[in-house]
Parts: sequence; C-alpha cells; structure tokens
Amino acid sequence: MTQQQSPALICMGEPMIEFNQQPDGRFLQGFGGDTSNAAIAAARQGAATGFFTHLGDDPFGHALSQLWQQEQIDTRLVLHKENQQTGIYFVTHDQQGHHFSYYRAMSPAAQMRPEDVPCEQLKSAKILHVSGISQAISPTASQAVITAIKAVKSAGGMVSYDTNLRLRLWSLELARQTIHDTIGLCDIALPGYDDACQLTGYTQPDDIADFYLGLGVKLVALTLGSKGTFIAQTDKRKLVPSYRVRAVDATAAGDTFDGAFLAELLAGRDPFAAAAYANATAALSTTAYGAVGPIPKRQAVEAFLSSQH
Repeated sequence: MTQQQSPALICMGEPMIEFNQQPDGRFLQGFGGDTSNAAIAAARQGAATGFFTHLGDDPFGHALSQLWQQEQIDTRLVLHKENQQTGIYFVTHDQQGHHFSYYRAMSPAAQMRPEDVPCEQLKSAKILHVSGISQAISPTASQAVITAIKAVKSAGGMVSYDTNLRLRLWSLELARQTIHDTIGLCDIALPGYDDACQLTGYTQPDDIADFYLGLGVKLVALTLGSKGTFIAQTDKRKLVPSYRVRAVDATAAGDTFDGAFLAELLAGRDPFAAAAYANATAALSTTAYGAVGPIPKRQAVEAFLSSQH
C-alpha cells in the first residue's frame, strides 16, 4: 500500500511503547497498544491499513510513527502533540502468566475529543476497528470513539469492536454500560471469553453470542484461547478449533487475531475461514516474546497452515 491509497481498515486507539521482561530479567523495548497491534497484524497479512491517534511529540511517539510507516500503515491521521508524552507499559512474567504495569496518565490519545475526529477521512474506510481500551482511557476519548463510529457507519462502512476489558481503567459497571451501548452501534463483536463472562454474566459461548447478536451486531467472534474461536451469525454458528504451538508469551495474541480476522474478511473470506486463518496467526504470535515482533506475516502463516495437513 502506498501512503496515497485510502486504507480499507482504519484502527483507532492508544498505541504505547512496551518494555517486555526477558528470561534473563532484562527488558526488551518494543511496541504495543491493542488496536496498533491489530493494525500491524492486518498489514502483515496484506490488508491496506491506516491508523488514527494522537501521540506525543517525543522520541517514543516518533518511533511509533516510524514503525507504522515501516509496516506500510497509513499515518496521515496520526498527530504528534507538543509537550505531551506517549504512554509506556511493562510486561512481567511468572507462573501465573504475563502481567502489565502501565504509565499512561493523560496520554495524548486519552486527551482526544470528539471534535478531533477526522470524520471525512474516516468515511473512506470499509472497516473501523476500535476497542474497550480506546474508550476506557478517558470520557472524551470514549466520545471520540462514538463520533468515529457514526462517521464510518454514515458512509456505509462497518465497525469492529474488541471488548478488551481493563478494570484498572474503569469500573465494571461503567465498562458494561459503555461497551454494550457502543457495540450496539457496531457490526462485528470481538470479545475474549474472560471479558465476555464479566461483561454479560453468561459463561456458555452460545449465550454470550446470543447476547451480542441481541445488541445488534451481525457477527460475533468469541475467542476461547486454546479451545478456538466461536463464530456466530444470526443464521449459523460454529466452533473453529485452535492450533497447538509451544507458547511462551500471549501478549497481543487477541489483537493479532483481530487484525488477521479483519484482513481475511476484507479479502472476501467467510467468517469461519477467516477465523481459522486468524487462529493460526494468533497461535504463531505466542511463540516469542513481545507484542509486535512475533506477529507473523502471511507467508509464515500459510506455511504453518500447510504443515498442519
């Protein structure tokens, strides 16, 4: 994709700098932020992708812009704000899994307002991708997400929403109200199982799918970790199995699924085939440390899928 093409997929949210603990205790600097990870995953599968956010006019912010440009992600909707600092986070690992420590208070993305949304430019997107984190970082950012959704929908585009529940950012009550209201405006719901149980009160995939379809979405992709992904539409549903790999770090696996799944939908695949491909992409992303580095490109995913038959 060249910088002058209109991206089919535009992701919106808060990108961050990552410091991921390695087996020897040192921290490897990388990149993160859920919708940024999804954008990179989509771009690496060949989707024409763009990003909308505000960053600090600092070395970390410019490093993120440079990363996206290297990944051939359109950065025309990325603004660098003077005297503001790009957010960072640390990932540590223990017997219970991976843990996040965030340093992001009043980041440039959190200070975004509805009037900052480039509605006309967003209208060219076939899919806008947002998440619960995109809304949890501040009330004004939450309203900016709503403004972006309405702009894309008014032009006939679709919107996908990953719940990505982070209770350190907001209360469960506020998260439920905001996420359910917003998903009702969207077309594709991308909840993780643990999130969905807390948000909906249900534990069975069929019940969770019914809940989100009842809010008005057309497609639910409920990720179930090692059990696979439960895909549900109003007339058809199916569990799409996962792939076994030697996993070492699950950071951004869900984001990787999102990006690959949306890339496959944009390429014309049906949701069940898209989920199978995205399951493989997400599985491969867990075989090394960090959010961005291990996200595989299409050639690697196709080679892995060929080896499974």
